[in-house]
Amino acid sequence: MKESKSSRTVNYKALMENAFRQIETLQSQVETFENQKIEPIAIIGMSCRFPGGVDSPEAFWQLLNDGVDAISEVPLARWNIDDYYDPDPDAPGKICTRDGGFLSQIDGFDTAFFGISPREAHSLDPQQRLLLEVSWEAIERANIVPDKLFNSLTGVFIGIAGSDYSHRLVTSEIPEAYWGTGNASSAATGRLSYILGLTGPNLAVETACSSSLVSVHLACQSLRQRECNMALTGGVNLLLSPESSIVYSQAKMLSTDGRCKTFDASANGYVRGEGCGIIVLKRFSDAVANGDNILAVIRGTAVNQDGPSGGLTVPNGPSQVAVIRQALANGAVDPADVSYIEAHGTGTSLGDPIEVGAIGTVFGSNHSVEHPVIIGSAKTNIGHLEVAAGIAGLMKVVLQLQQQKIAPSLHFNQPNPYINWSQLPLQVSTQLTPWPTNGKSRIAGVSSFGFSGTNAHAILEEAPIQVRSQKSEVGSEDIAERPIHILTLSAKTQTALGELVGSYHNYLKTHPELKVADICHTANTGRAQFHHRLAVVASNQQELVEKLRQHQEGEEVGGIYSGELTNNTTVPKIAFLFTGQGSQYVNMGRQLYQQAPTFREAIHQCDEILSAVETFQEKSLREILYPTDKDESGSSLLEQTAYTQPVLFALEYALFKLWQSWGIKPNVVMGHSVGEYVAATVAGVFNLEDGLKLIAARGRLMQQLPSGGEI
Repeated sequence: MKESKSSRTVNYKALMENAFRQIETLQSQVETFENQKIEPIAIIGMSCRFPGGVDSPEAFWQLLNDGVDAISEVPLARWNIDDYYDPDPDAPGKICTRDGGFLSQIDGFDTAFFGISPREAHSLDPQQRLLLEVSWEAIERANIVPDKLFNSLTGVFIGIAGSDYSHRLVTSEIPEAYWGTGNASSAATGRLSYILGLTGPNLAVETACSSSLVSVHLACQSLRQRECNMALTGGVNLLLSPESSIVYSQAKMLSTDGRCKTFDASANGYVRGEGCGIIVLKRFSDAVANGDNILAVIRGTAVNQDGPSGGLTVPNGPSQVAVIRQALANGAVDPADVSYIEAHGTGTSLGDPIEVGAIGTVFGSNHSVEHPVIIGSAKTNIGHLEVAAGIAGLMKVVLQLQQQKIAPSLHFNQPNPYINWSQLPLQVSTQLTPWPTNGKSRIAGVSSFGFSGTNAHAILEEAPIQVRSQKSEVGSEDIAERPIHILTLSAKTQTALGELVGSYHNYLKTHPELKVADICHTANTGRAQFHHRLAVVASNQQELVEKLRQHQEGEEVGGIYSGELTNNTTVPKIAFLFTGQGSQYVNMGRQLYQQAPTFREAIHQCDEILSAVETFQEKSLREILYPTDKDESGSSLLEQTAYTQPVLFALEYALFKLWQSWGIKPNVVMGHSVGEYVAATVAGVFNLEDGLKLIAARGRLMQQLPSGGEI
């Protein structure tokens, strides 16, 4: 007999509850998706080569801080400027300026370090060589061992343009097989992924002057879309032959006096510059979870095109307004919170007024003359780095955020009369000034505009205060400073090791404020390990500096150990032997407990497990092992087997965890008596809780045996 419809009851309450649960799940998924689209991107490492002898971010800041003009005459090694210079910009085949922003020693390259043969290296564009070197440094500065990136979902996004080097090869040598991979832009980025073993997206980007900032935009998008988990991004530009300079001179782009006089009445074009800048990016949540050192945060980025402007190379003000607003929206940033703009600022009579007008349009209604937006341009210091210009400007902003200062913009003597300064809440930075916050986080924008019309803008914010404070508090809870530290250095050759020792000596000498524990930890855990090695034992930074100096000068110094690891692939096996009862005493490992967080954490873990054991209800493991000065009961308890065995187990297990944290892992474990149980736990026979409770039960039962027995 069929059941009638009327006899069936529908549980509408259950249906509604289920529907609400599904709606909540969908809402959560939508919120997660929306948050991913605007998640900030953390900058966790960066490195650079810029004019003026800049070979590190610290050197770049020093140049900016001091207001240095790094422009110089074209080096003879590039081309003989006397053969090409003519002050008349209309002179055919000539260059109207003698100057530029140049790097030194671009011909040096350690071929063996990157596994490249000398023959192939000869055909390798110096831009590729520079890219490899600076990327490696940026990864090291992010405290990441490059070897650990092998097969990782790491993306590469690099601004790089046509090769002057290929022109030099063509005009002087017979073509060879390596010319193709040595000079193709795609091969430059591809080689980086190949050598490091990176499997994420890989793009060589060429949008003229905006290339490197467009690359940053693409890297941020790729991270947010989960195409990669880490990204290397930036740009490289070298000036190796005069042909491009002749073209730009004929096009009236270059300044005849070889300076970018951004926003000044005398602005008459830009001066070419070269350099390389690379930053390492992660999603902010991942960087925080991993405990990375966050230098700054990219809140939002945007890219657009000028479209139908007054000419192919004529800037488009409305497009610049749109790209800035789009970047603000992309990072959910209020324009009123932006206090500095690193302008594209090439120093042209046409471009500067259009750019300042666009900045005024975006920020004019939310700023005032009393609280203006400060503007500046690194091009006044190092020239226009063309495809690498955007990353140079971005790195300048990161350094300013870290230093909480705004660097001066040079060559601004008389404001450009074509800019309506009185109606714009903008101010050009002309001297080093503190970066005020007005109670808010420091936020800045970076613009980079390509002469073919592709515009890019990025919004940066200083690392959140809570992240910085968390980093400073890590491991600070009741952990005493250890009395002795070890610094380990390594290199692929003895010569390179000597240079590395010199670098550390000079850096530590000029930065006495750094903690020796931090220096040693970074060197020991965040650097690749090579065959030529050096270890230095020191108690403080002053002693470390002195020992490095003595080693450099060939003196015999105690506490310094060096040698070369042989190519023998046979690795010695390590055995751990865990001792039995009879070795115990009060305050065993107390100094380690006070100074080694890993050891301390293991003791706490064992203490928590034993707190559920009847024997340890009145006295905890820590009270027995590390009693106060007035409490002598721990000593007598430690002589009782019920306490001795679990206490010894805990201590030996904590020692194992400490050795393990240092990378020393056993191939074989052995034990005697109590030590057998620790060895079994370390080998995975027992988990920690089972092993510890088993030895506690064993000790308790042995304690109950009548005295006077013999083994």
